[in-house]
Amino acid sequence: MKTKSYRYLYITGIVLLIGGLFDPMEGSVVIAVGSGLLTLATFLRHDPKRNVFALAFGMIAVGVAYLFWISSLGGFGGDSPRSWWWGLPILAYPIGWLIDVIILVGRAFKKSARGGTASPS
Repeated sequence: MKTKSYRYLYITGIVLLIGGLFDPMEGSVVIAVGSGLLTLATFLRHDPKRNVFALAFGMIAVGVAYLFWISSLGGFGGDSPRSWWWGLPILAYPIGWLIDVIILVGRAFKKSARGGTASPS
């Protein structure tokens, strides 16, 4: 794969990661795909942070899968027979998203401090 292909994967991943925020429930799939593309781009480039991106992607994937599974059962809390504690595994989704965003923002500030662009290193 050429260097520009990595860049397209990386930028598309960022756009999807941010674009999914407009609707966090249905956008969760978009966010998961975006995180997956970021992870793929970092693994293909042998990025030093690729394992952190992989961890974040795993957390997002598990949180989103659990979110849809618990929704298919009727949810938790309120009138549901399941307590609020059933929602705890969903936290993996926003925590994984936050990890991705923190790394990306950190890179953007690091690149701007050096006078470069905020693309994968």
